[in-house]
Amino acid sequence: MGLRKKYKKMIRSIIPDDYYLLVKGFCPVCNSESRFFSNNSWLRESLHCDNCRSISRERALMLEIEKHVPQWRGLRIHESSPNGGALSTKLKNECCNYTASQYYPSHVFGDMVGEFRNEDLERQSFADGTFDLVITQDVLEHVYDPQSAFKEICRTLADGGMHIFTVPIENKHAETQVWAEKGDDGSPIFLFYPEYHGNPIDENGSPVTMHWGYDIVNFIQAATNMDTTVITARNARCGIEGDVEVFVSIKKEV
Repeated sequence: MGLRKKYKKMIRSIIPDDYYLLVKGFCPVCNSESRFFSNNSWLRESLHCDNCRSISRERALMLEIEKHVPQWRGLRIHESSPNGGALSTKLKNECCNYTASQYYPSHVFGDMVGEFRNEDLERQSFADGTFDLVITQDVLEHVYDPQSAFKEICRTLADGGMHIFTVPIENKHAETQVWAEKGDDGSPIFLFYPEYHGNPIDENGSPVTMHWGYDIVNFIQAATNMDTTVITARNARCGIEGDVEVFVSIKKEV
């Protein structure tokens, strides 16, 4: 059997026959040569690294972290609502001052719940200027009061600090829409069809509250006076495909 046929046979033993895409490249999360594969066309949330299982948007976020804050391992980092994926694991294992928070409304805010600090992103208990870098991965489409969330992120950043994050831009050719409001009992009141995303600490998922457009940049500016850059990520070598945007907001130094 020739090498080409042996290679194809080996790949078929690893990847299902119905895979959508398979590419070779370099993963910036596990820092190794790898293969990236997906069995569907939603490449933003798939195209898994064969080594660390990172997905396309995690690798895009990692590239921007390395670009803007290459010294991140020695910084004070807050990640809100980590999903337990490859990027969150890397940050936790390699950053000496990494704080992870989750939202547990039935517990006291500011207390530890297991390995996580209990925080409401819209009303945080951290002191001003606590962090050099705040990271959120697809979190800000789930907050009811994004203006307060962005203000609090800015408040907890030191001067010159950054918020580097991903959020799905659903309204690529339209203005942002509020998708759900918070009911008196805390449950969502959907203004359109009900929509939920996965939540690592709640099997019921997280309600989608915002369908963001690119005017999110203006929203952040109005709420915080932070300048925000949008990076439309595409890097075949690093297995970054699909609709992936990474946002970098910088708190101005006084």
